[in-house]
Amino acid sequence: MPALDPLDLELLAALTVDPRASLVALAETLGVSRNTVYARMSRLEDAGAFLAFDRRISPEALGYPVTAFVSVTTRQKDLARIVDEIAKIPEVVQAHGMSGSADLVATVVSPDIHRLFDVDAAILAIDGVERTETSLSMGELIPYRVAPLLDRGRRATR
Repeated sequence: MPALDPLDLELLAALTVDPRASLVALAETLGVSRNTVYARMSRLEDAGAFLAFDRRISPEALGYPVTAFVSVTTRQKDLARIVDEIAKIPEVVQAHGMSGSADLVATVVSPDIHRLFDVDAAILAIDGVERTETSLSMGELIPYRVAPLLDRGRRATR
């Protein structure tokens, strides 16, 4: 990822305020040409600065109001295959490799506790999974955000 300059940071900050802003609106907000915004957006997209659009779709709106975090302990040599198997489970919306006692933590959404139990059982049934520990989310207290990081970056470049 290339270093972000002040204009990149301002552009990203403007997108956090209005993610659907047009190139023209962004250009007006930033006081630059539409072509400049287009070039910056293309460069940022090519560099991987933008996450997938589906991160903005609420699983709850799709009928999956239950969120849980499943810590998975595996046989280390089988981790890559296990991750491939877990990725086949639709209710697993994200997973992170971890340091510590668990090898990965999967974010699982479910329509109800019964289906969550089935998903946990499916993960446990994967050869090489030694154990799981499931924690229910009681509610998202701080939603995913990067605006504070952008604000810090913008202050640092002034």
